[in-house]
Amino acid sequence: MRIVERSVYKGPNLYSQTPMVRFMLDLDELESHPTNTLPGFVDALQASVPGLRNHQCSRRHTGGFSERLHEGTWMGHVIEHVALELQTAAGSPVTRGKTRSVRSRPGVYNVLISYANAEVALLAARIAVEHVTSLLPDHLAHTTGLDRLASPFARLPEESIAGFLALQQMISRTRLGPTTQSLLDAATARGIESEFVVEGGFIRLGTGARQQRIRASITSRTSHIAVELAGNKAQAKAVLRQAGIPVPRGVVVRDAETAALAINELRAPLVTKPLDGNHGRGISLGLMTAAEIRAGFFTASLHSTRVIVEEQLVGRDYRLLVVGGKFVAASERRPAHIMGDGRSTVLELIDVMNSDPRRGNGHSSVLSRVHVDAGLHDVLGSQGFGIESVPKAGQHVALRHAANLSAGGDAVDRTDEVHPATVTMAERAARIIGLDVAGLDIITADISANMTDGCGGVVEINAAPGLRMHLSPSEGIPRNVAAPIMGSLFPHRISSRIPITAVTGTNGKSTTVRMIAHILAHSGLTVGMTTTSGIYVGDQLVHAVDASGPKSARMILADPTVESAVLETARGGIIREGLAFRRADVGVVMNVAADHLGMKGINSLDDLARVKGVVARNVYRRGTTVLNADDPRTRAMASYAGGRVAYFTTKEGELDQHLENHQREGGLLARVETIAHRTTLWLHEGGAAHIIMDAAEIPATMGGVALFNTQNALAAILAAHAQGIPLAAIRAAMRTFESSFQQNPGRLNITTAPGFTAILDYAHNPAAMDALGAVVAHLKSTHDRAIGVVSIPGDRRDADIREIGRIAATIFDDLVFRERPDGRGRVAGGVLALLSEGAQQTGMSVERIRRVADEHAAVQTALEMAGPNDLVVVAPTEVTQSWEQITTFRMTLKSRIHAERLPFPATA
Repeated sequence: MRIVERSVYKGPNLYSQTPMVRFMLDLDELESHPTNTLPGFVDALQASVPGLRNHQCSRRHTGGFSERLHEGTWMGHVIEHVALELQTAAGSPVTRGKTRSVRSRPGVYNVLISYANAEVALLAARIAVEHVTSLLPDHLAHTTGLDRLASPFARLPEESIAGFLALQQMISRTRLGPTTQSLLDAATARGIESEFVVEGGFIRLGTGARQQRIRASITSRTSHIAVELAGNKAQAKAVLRQAGIPVPRGVVVRDAETAALAINELRAPLVTKPLDGNHGRGISLGLMTAAEIRAGFFTASLHSTRVIVEEQLVGRDYRLLVVGGKFVAASERRPAHIMGDGRSTVLELIDVMNSDPRRGNGHSSVLSRVHVDAGLHDVLGSQGFGIESVPKAGQHVALRHAANLSAGGDAVDRTDEVHPATVTMAERAARIIGLDVAGLDIITADISANMTDGCGGVVEINAAPGLRMHLSPSEGIPRNVAAPIMGSLFPHRISSRIPITAVTGTNGKSTTVRMIAHILAHSGLTVGMTTTSGIYVGDQLVHAVDASGPKSARMILADPTVESAVLETARGGIIREGLAFRRADVGVVMNVAADHLGMKGINSLDDLARVKGVVARNVYRRGTTVLNADDPRTRAMASYAGGRVAYFTTKEGELDQHLENHQREGGLLARVETIAHRTTLWLHEGGAAHIIMDAAEIPATMGGVALFNTQNALAAILAAHAQGIPLAAIRAAMRTFESSFQQNPGRLNITTAPGFTAILDYAHNPAAMDALGAVVAHLKSTHDRAIGVVSIPGDRRDADIREIGRIAATIFDDLVFRERPDGRGRVAGGVLALLSEGAQQTGMSVERIRRVADEHAAVQTALEMAGPNDLVVVAPTEVTQSWEQITTFRMTLKSRIHAERLPFPATA
């Protein structure tokens, strides 16, 4: 049993519509040993991982998985359930998983498990394999080959218990705090996507120009000035006092002696605390003498150079939460304390309290543990106790003066008891300071009484207030205070996401993406676009790289200037990571043709259709899936496509029965119709037909000759129409879309040099080469000879490489074959030999074939071969470099001809 491969899917993927971790297991000899054939294995497994007895599996009742174990199931399925249970038992509950055999690979399984944290899931998978292996009979355990595992997973201690502890530590280290987690849960409940901007730091909610950001309860709408003001407790109270909000009197001091003098001006008891402290650190209460104030100053000065000395209000400690200027919750905070039982020491009682599973370290749990430190000894001493003292039964012993939860305190919900006047005062105070999310600390004898009668006051107002006391109070009703925060960031009529158009298919993706983006930009939107040429925001290329994968898509979705995203979504990224988004508003599938077969488990066109179909499957219910009706595998995706289905077709004449029914039922359809040599694009919707424009009006179609660009235009028009762009605006935009290097690099870029024409087109598979051949055939009628510079990546199958050579030989009179520098796993010259074989199979003579491995040299060879009125077609790998080379050659030739005063044709 070996782990031979792994993937982390962050979005919808081939196996699931939710994020999952996949690891491929090779069971080897264990394929012949299901669980019911291993004596004692099932009992040992369930004894060591008892939670497995509760798993339902496919039986949909508790104990279903146990039944499967006794009936006989395979080790991949066992590893799935153990990995899920390990995460749950360690503190990260997950339930979804699946195990599927890999076609054509007996004994190999894809095991998928859901996760809250991907690294935790991967670690759980490793531990699961090690633990299950430890339970196997000796003659089978040695076949697991864990020592041969190179490293999709880091090595762990050999003992499973040690691995489980490592898992718990990782979960503890990566778990989000209650405040952040509650906000993410509230976002998820509203369908708002989230992603960490910086791991463990800022979180982006929503996408593009509609996004908001949070860090705990600080939001992108939180005023920096308000945070600064709230952080300076003395200034904040001064501002509140000016507005008539009751606050205690106090002074700010820098030394102990000045602090001690405050007892002459203020009414005891007094409080000392850091000017800009938080979480109750450095606070001393009940100070009655100058000596106590000096000691309190020293404690506070450990946290701030300036210290507040103020009158201590008498009453209970309350926290009121105000969101968007509205009161949402109130909690009474009680300082950490114990109740004596007449038998146990203070330390033993603290240990009992800390054993409460709700208590954890810091802010990670509902409650915090009480730590024995100098401050605790001081509080005990002030009551006449020591750590080994035994309090009487029922005797209350304070452990802290401050009521902060982070110091071990607890909370009681008082939301429904707050006096209306106090609610109004709290809302005014939050607005006065300017905080969108504010936590007001109030001391009053009775929260249900009117504080304006002088029975309390505001002692602090806090930015970034913790939410856990409201979410999970020790007593009272839990309050979902994260929901109103999310509501203030995204009012119900405001969407959290920008429109997403995802385009996939074997050929035509890049051009269609650029056409859609051109239409949307022409309509006034700032468009973020990803293509194989790079990442674009507006009309700026921000990163020149093959950007057809999820990483590039996430970059666009995170950009706060982007109002609409148009994403080229290639096969490789879907297989590797899944989609970068939960759903698309418009999904476009251009076609499914032979390319990349034999790679990553994709061995047939049906396999490839499954990959492309991930885009169609993950379209919003109110969105639109655009499908090529002329491609059978693409058309078949309508059976599971999300949203409404729109078809495009370039087949003329009578529609087939399916499309006829689709049109008659009011479905969306774009098609072409040729009358008297005039090819017109039509849009059918709701039983009505609308003329879009003539194909010849779109420059990229070369007067209608480039049929593949007519197809691309139909898909782009449907995608734009589905997003509400008027036909008039679509028409105007398409009239200005050219197949130039500037607008669509590497896609049918044409330039006329003195004496010959050059075309740059990224045709890299048989279907694309055939489509290019139709254009070349049309142009050959006005040219003497066609020369092609052709290649294909070395990781394609031998048959595919020969097929490219064969097709190229039917298109061009002369060929220059080249290959990529990296070879993609093949020896130098291997691709050239196979291309030549394919060309010669058509009868092309070897004299017409040149083999030039280097791309630059191959392009130069073809350019120098060209005579007057020849056509040179370059299928590049390095698009920009090849175009610059052609342009430089053209300009050099033009200058030479001009210098020699020879006549030459006008240039394009």
